[in-house]
Formats: sequence, structure tokens, C-alpha cells
Amino acid sequence: MPDPDGIALILARAQFAFTVSFHFIFPAFSIGLASYLAVLEALWLKTGQEKYLNLFKYWLKIFALAFAMGVVSGIVLSYQFGTNWSVFSDRAGPIIGPLMAYEVLTAFFLEAGFLGVMLFGMGRVGRKLHFAATLMVALGTFLSAFWILSANSWMHTPAGYAVNEAGQFVPAGSWLDIIFNPSFPYRLAHTVLAAYLTTALAVGGVAAWHLLKGRKTPEVKTMFSMAMWMAALVAPVQIFVGDQHGLNTWEHQPVKIMAMEGHFHSHPEGAPLFLFGLPDQAAQEMRLPVAIPRLGSLLLEHDLNAPMRGLDTVPLEDQPPVAIVFWSFRIMVGIGFLILTLGLWSLVARWRRKLHEWIWLHRMALVMGPAGFVAVIAGWVTTEVGRQPWVVYGLLRTRDAVSPIAAPGVTGSLIAFVIVYFSVFAAGTWYILKLMRHAPAEGETPPADLPIRTAGITPAAAVERGGEEER
Repeated sequence: MPDPDGIALILARAQFAFTVSFHFIFPAFSIGLASYLAVLEALWLKTGQEKYLNLFKYWLKIFALAFAMGVVSGIVLSYQFGTNWSVFSDRAGPIIGPLMAYEVLTAFFLEAGFLGVMLFGMGRVGRKLHFAATLMVALGTFLSAFWILSANSWMHTPAGYAVNEAGQFVPAGSWLDIIFNPSFPYRLAHTVLAAYLTTALAVGGVAAWHLLKGRKTPEVKTMFSMAMWMAALVAPVQIFVGDQHGLNTWEHQPVKIMAMEGHFHSHPEGAPLFLFGLPDQAAQEMRLPVAIPRLGSLLLEHDLNAPMRGLDTVPLEDQPPVAIVFWSFRIMVGIGFLILTLGLWSLVARWRRKLHEWIWLHRMALVMGPAGFVAVIAGWVTTEVGRQPWVVYGLLRTRDAVSPIAAPGVTGSLIAFVIVYFSVFAAGTWYILKLMRHAPAEGETPPADLPIRTAGITPAAAVERGGEEER
């Protein structure tokens, strides 16, 4: 029976937040890593340099583990729609269901069809076919993000729908309006770039570890250089995309922006930008604020004197938890600017020809290694908690979407998830870190597992001979 005190709702939300936080870490890594593997294999095929092949094999093992953990943790999420969120599944199923099915029919089939060739095909199929398989896996990871983010974005900015007599959201008109809902392009670009930066930081952190240990092999130096290029070039783009995403959110979900900025009160002429402070939602005020006058209006309205509404125009029951959104947003933005700092510092080191010599740069890269994962989780918290109290923004409240279940049932499954996740995924993460402790090319299989018709020919020689081995 339903829980009159809302404890079951809190537990169901906690369970979904816990499982999706674990899950989100692995796709954020595998999306970027799949593309990185495709780049490495392309460079090896183009140049014939063995260091790219060694790096490919090194990161392929790590990708396989991260991908597997992402798939397993993702399966659990779909079951929760039926067990804990059956009302949401019934009401939004006609729209969310097909979008999830498209993800299976495109992304999952590509990944499942070509992953085996990518993992075990080198030495059994031609190099071009193997590279094609790697590209298909990378494409599959992108398509997976495409469809999942389309479904998630529709919950934030619903479009192209009608409500039938049963209270269900059903398609009305073109599916393109549903798929490409107002927030989707911004959310897709912001999330995919975050995945690339997360991977770059992880790769750069591993390389920095080995550089600090004195292992300045060609493979280590190459992957550090590639990671720093990504940080230097993509971080500014990500900051711009994030700003555009924020402007889109201000247009379609202004209450979320009010919470992110900590604006409890309306500002009739020029809103400040709160850098820090202690949001007090009960008192509806920002305590101990550190603010820059009028900068908030400039960023959101491009006018120093533009008026801005605050949470005093929103009923208390329609406000998200301000403190969580306020601080998670600042964690994400702060890490973004630290990535930019790392990238710019690496450009200075590269210009001074000290990229592989500056110890403090390597130390910062090592410390920043896991920062991308923290940033994507903080971004997810900002997005999803900022949407509250709605599960479909403005249309279906979270409290009305939960299954009619009692608290003990959710408590048992939540405890089981915590135990299993911390044991199984901790073991997987530990093994990934163990693999990362060994520098590339230390114990890597030499390129003797190429097709038998290339036996005795190194990759460089094969490329120089114009692909004679393919004949």
C-alpha cells in the first residue's frame, strides 16, 4: 500500500540516485575511450608507429572492463522503472518506451555486433575490418548517449505530446519534435564533450603518474600529449556550450536557474552573481554571500541592468532543493575552469618544450585525473535535482510518479544494491587501477598477433610497403 509519510518516495529516489550515479561514471568513460581507441588505431594504420598500437591494446583492456560495468549497471535502472516508478512508466511509457527501444535497436546492436571483433579480432580479421569495428563501437556509444539524452531531455522540456483520456503522454505530430525537444541539442553537446574531457583527464592522469615515476617511454609521452591537447582545445568549447545550455535552461526551466544561482529574491534592476554563500531555503535567503554586483543579469540577460525574477515568485512546493543545486553547480563549474587552467598550462609547457619535464604540471594532471568523474556526477545532480519536484517538468510530479509500494520493500532492495555495487564495482574499479599502474608497452603483446599473412612484417614495414600484406 502507498506510504502516507512519503518514506517510500524518498527511498525510491535515493535508490535511483545511487544506481544511476554508479552507472553514469562508466558510460562517461567508455564514450570518450571508444573514440580515443578509434583515433589511436587510425594513427597506427596511417603511420605504422608501434606506440599507437601499444596504446590501443593498453586502453582496450580498460575499455572492455568499463564497458561491461556500464552495461551491467545500466540494466538495473530499467528494472526500477517497473518496480519503483510504475506510474511514471504508465503515464510516460508511450514516449519514453520507444526512445529507449531506439537505443537498443541502434546503439546496443552496433556495440554488441562489433565489440567482439574489436576486442578479439586483431589477428583474425583484416586491419581495415578491425578498424571499421572500432569505429562502429565508438558510433554505438555515441548513439546510446543520443537516445538516452533525448529521453531525459524530453522529461525536462516535453514537446510533441498530447494527453489521452487515460492520462498518458502520447505522441502528437512528428516524432522529430519529441526527439529534438528544446533542451536536447544543448544537453547532448554538453554531455558528450564532458565524456571526452573525462576520458582525457583519466588518460592524462595515468600518463602523469608514469612520468612522475620516470617512465618516459614514447607511449607515455604520447598519451600525455594527446590528453593535454584535448584539455586545452575542448575545455574552452565546453565552457561556451555550458553557457549556451544555461541560457536554454533559463528560457525553459527558469526555476532551476534561480536555484543554481541562489536567487531567493527578485532583482528589479541588475541581479548579482553569487560566487559562494549558504542557501537557507527555510528563511528564503542567501547567508554570508560573496557576490559580484549585476553580473548575474549580464550573464543571463546580457544586460547589467536587466531585472531578474527570484524564487519569491515561485510557490515553495514548486522549488527544488536549493542548497544541493547551488553547490553541485559550483563544483561542476569549478572543475571546468580547473580543466581549462590545466590545458592552458600545458600549452605554455609545450611552447617551452617542457611538456614532459614540468613536475608540477604532471602533479596537477595526476590530481585532476578523477576530476572529470566528479564533474559529470555534479552536473547530473544539478540537472536532475534542479528539475524537482517534477519528473516530467511542469506536468507530472515526482511524488505522483512513484509505485504504490511500502517503504520496507524499497529498503531491502536499496540495501542489496549498496552491498552488491560496492563489492562488485569496487573490485572492477580496483582491477582497472591495477591495469593503469603498468605503463603501456610494459608487457604489452607485440604486434605479432596480426593476420598470419603479415608474419615477420612489422606495422611500420607493412605501411611502407604500401599494404602488400593485404594482398
